[in-house]
Amino acid sequence: MIERKFVTQRIKDFMIQEYILKSISKSGISHTRMQLTPLGEKIIVYSSRPGLVVGKSGKNIQKLTHDLKTKFNLENPQIELSEIDDPRLEPQIVADRMASSLEQFGSKNFKGTMHRAVQDCMSAGALGVEIVLGGKIPSSRAKSWRVLSGYMKKCGDVSISQVKKAYSTALLKTGVIGLKVSIMPPGVVLPDAVKIRTEEELKELNKPEIKEGKEEKKAEKTEEKPKRKRAPKKKEVKEEPKPEAKEEVKKEEVKEEVKNES
Repeated sequence: MIERKFVTQRIKDFMIQEYILKSISKSGISHTRMQLTPLGEKIIVYSSRPGLVVGKSGKNIQKLTHDLKTKFNLENPQIELSEIDDPRLEPQIVADRMASSLEQFGSKNFKGTMHRAVQDCMSAGALGVEIVLGGKIPSSRAKSWRVLSGYMKKCGDVSISQVKKAYSTALLKTGVIGLKVSIMPPGVVLPDAVKIRTEEELKELNKPEIKEGKEEKKAEKTEEKPKRKRAPKKKEVKEEPKPEAKEEVKKEEVKEEVKNES
């Protein structure tokens, strides 16, 4: 079945992405994308710090290519790096930064880290941000804390295709803390978005319509078929009689004269 091939390919891509995120977790990796080329498999890694991904004299890249060949049976993996414009709008990078800060400074000021991350994302131009943190914070029982800012879609096609989501974990002495970050990036067109136009904008929109009408009329005039010109009449050319015919005419005239005289 063709569907099984697609499913297996997607599972393989997901496993490669998870392996790259775990192996180079502190290099600001957002996500990866895999492409099949005639030369082999091309893996594009989107990172905010591509220098850390490469490593000293390309050691990290060489290790990654060797591991991908052995673990995932790739023939010729080619790793390509692309830098991210604004890491504050990438949920995976935000979640990894929060996890590293919780591991370094503890869970005492976890609310401050959450609010700080939300403010950074909103200042970058995000339409909405939601961060959910769950674990044994601050009590012995597990709880979940949520911080939300802006507008966030929770259902429909927009929540699946437009909202970016990422997960991360922080290992603490008290236990494991889970992080979920979802960001609605700028430029998302919502289905219920309505724009009210002013009178000046409507006038400007109506102007080109009038011009188009005039141009159409001109085009119609030019497209009219030209009248067919009558071909000039051919001049009738009188044929001169042959010399034999001339002699016969003269003989007949002479005979008539002779009859008249008689």
